[in-house]
This record gives sequence, C-alpha cells and structure tokens, in this order.
Amino acid sequence: MKIAPVLAVCILLVAPIAAQRGNQPPPPPPPRAGAPIDLTGYWVSIVTADWRWRMVTPAKGDYQGVHLNAEGRKAADAWDPAKDEAAGEQCRAYGAAGIMRLPTRLHITWQDANTLKIETDYGTQTRLLHFDAVPPPADASWQGHSVAQWEAAAGARGSAMPGGNLKVQTTHLRSGYVRKNGAPYSDQTVVTEYLDLNMTPNGDQWLTVTTRVEDPRYFRGPYITTSDFKKLPDAKGWNPTPCSAR
Repeated sequence: MKIAPVLAVCILLVAPIAAQRGNQPPPPPPPRAGAPIDLTGYWVSIVTADWRWRMVTPAKGDYQGVHLNAEGRKAADAWDPAKDEAAGEQCRAYGAAGIMRLPTRLHITWQDANTLKIETDYGTQTRLLHFDAVPPPADASWQGHSVAQWEAAAGARGSAMPGGNLKVQTTHLRSGYVRKNGAPYSDQTVVTEYLDLNMTPNGDQWLTVTTRVEDPRYFRGPYITTSDFKKLPDAKGWNPTPCSAR
C-alpha cells in the first residue's frame, strides 16, 4: 500500500488551511525584549594598543595606519585646531567614525523598545541605534543615522558569548576626523560596527567594538580598528566633558 505519498499530499493540503485559521508562528519580540545579549550599563575604554594615537592628540601628519589617498593626506596636512575652534567645530573627532577610539566611558541604555542609546562622557556625545525603519534626518550630523540589527551566534562572525552580537551601520555623517590630529573622513562615509561581549575567567565582562570605516573620497581602503571596554558596576568615574579640538 502506498500510504506515505497519500499522507504527504494530505499534509500539504492541510498546512495552508491551518495557516489561514491563525496557526502561524508569533511575530518576533521587539529588539529590546528579544536582545540576545545585554549591552546596557557603564563601560570604560581600555587602551592597550595604539596609545600614541588614542590617549593623546597625535602630531600633525601622523596618519600612519589610516589608508588615506592623496586628497585625504592633503586634508590631514592642513589640519588647524584653531580654525576648528573658531568655526565651532571642536567635535570633528567625536563623530561616529572616531568616538569609540577615544579614551571615553560609555553609558548604554534603551531609549525605547526599538532604540539603543550610547552616551559618552568624553565629548558628551549621544548615539541612537535604531532597530526599526526610522527614516534618516534631513541634515547630516556628527553621529549620523545608525541602523542596528542583532546577529545570531551561528552567524558569519559568531560571538564570544552565547546569544550573538550587534551589527550597526551608520551613514548621513558630517565630515570629521578618525583621529584628533585631522585625519579626515567625508560626508560620504559608511561606518560598520560589530559589538561583541566577552567574559574573562575572573568574571569581568568586556565589550569589543570592531569598526570598519569606508570613505570613497579620502580613503584608499577601509580603516578597521578594534576597541575594548570593561563593564563597571556603577556610574562612579563618569565625568562628562566638552569636545576639544586639541
């Protein structure tokens, strides 16, 4: 008896009917409720590499490691912090393409169910990471427009902790600096970030931010960096300070 083919046909016929009766899987939870990892809290930047480019303002013309083209090098060599101050553009190095490389503390919270907020005390910046289809603003800004999505642990990058990681892509940026000494990025820049959590043997929690900055105007190739932050128990040490051009 050919029972198996008959059962298969019955299943194919019943499945659409069941779907029409509402037996569909529930929609996914909002990004906050469905977050595979918890990024909220206070974090402090841990600088163990590239000290001379991150902890102090590098010397003019020191753009080693940044793949600037001829136009980018020309712009970097023309850096004038006094000119930036006079123009009210002290925050050029604090935009989304550079802020995570600076020696800052982060305060990460949920602004609402679909928006993750990252505040920095160094430069007093606020980044909003949108998980929903919020349209970008009409005007470019230092922090631009960031679109976020959770990635499963089994994705291409994987994750150091169960659950997954966060991918963020930022556009609509004002021209700024990837280093405080004027190494530039343009308003055509696209910043892609991956935020991963790691746990050390002693129980400390670390946040690793891998940043890829791509700029068709000033770069010969992508500028890729990795920045680490250690989670803090509270807000002790949080010290908001204004942007500085020097």
